[in-house]
Amino acid sequence: MKQFVIFLLVGLGGLRAGELLRLEDSAEVMGTTYTLILYGEDQEKLEAAAGAAFDEVRRLDRMLSNYRQDSEWSRVNRGAAHGPVKVSSELFALLEQCLDYSRQSEGAFDISVGPLMRTWGFYRGTGRLPSREEMAEALKAVGYRNIALDPREQTVRFLRSGVELDPGGVGKGYAVDRVVALLKAHGIRSALVSAGSSSIYGLGHPPEEPGWRVEIRHPRDWRQTAAEVVLRDESLSTSGDYEKFFEAGGRLYSHIMDPRTGYPASAGVVSVSVVAPTTLASEVWTKPYFVLGRAWAARHKPKEFRVFLCEERSEIECAWLQ
Repeated sequence: MKQFVIFLLVGLGGLRAGELLRLEDSAEVMGTTYTLILYGEDQEKLEAAAGAAFDEVRRLDRMLSNYRQDSEWSRVNRGAAHGPVKVSSELFALLEQCLDYSRQSEGAFDISVGPLMRTWGFYRGTGRLPSREEMAEALKAVGYRNIALDPREQTVRFLRSGVELDPGGVGKGYAVDRVVALLKAHGIRSALVSAGSSSIYGLGHPPEEPGWRVEIRHPRDWRQTAAEVVLRDESLSTSGDYEKFFEAGGRLYSHIMDPRTGYPASAGVVSVSVVAPTTLASEVWTKPYFVLGRAWAARHKPKEFRVFLCEERSEIECAWLQ
């Protein structure tokens, strides 16, 4: 039987007066830990919402995982080079968004980065330094323009062989947004949803607080807090070179790829945090800002975004974009 942790609180905090319950729970899905903190006045309602939320993440894992052979995403990767593959309207809409993000980011975000991730050893591994020939071969199959979507038929087709879609830059963010929508449908007005602590959404606010307080850790010393963010109906995502990397020849190679060059990003950025209205947007945009650097991010970020960059110069320097 599923075990929930319930704490009894008393207070207003902007919600209706009376006894207020806090529920915390977590589950291992999509290769990471999804954590929920919910506030409400009805224990059964909180438990039902949490259970439905984790069921939703498991459903999305069955759709989006590139490690599950039976997922819809894997079916596209296997078949789309041989002909159009019909997909669900949900996956089609997500792929449309991904291609739009690629166009907006000038190709710095690209879900077709799969061959590079595999060649650099970041699938189920810690990384390896490929030969120039290996990298050049992988790069031939990378490029969002190799993905053709047919809105009328709801199909996906690859325009060349070897193309492989990687959900790593979108899966968690999309899942968090779906969970938030589901919690709202269950009448939850105050919640924190976290996917591996790297993609977080704050719904409403906890009792007696203006919003959900979240710390951004220093990329080189996690005992230090580089910045604090208060989230209220918005998301925070962070990407850093410390997540997956290896060292070769005295150089650090991160898993954050520049799809245009075939190499791990090298703009001097070590971590990027983005606050945005949706978690899909915050997760996606950490990658182009990491790849293209501070100046590009400052010119192109939407007004409603907040962007926090840490760069390595003579030492690590962290600051919010103005």
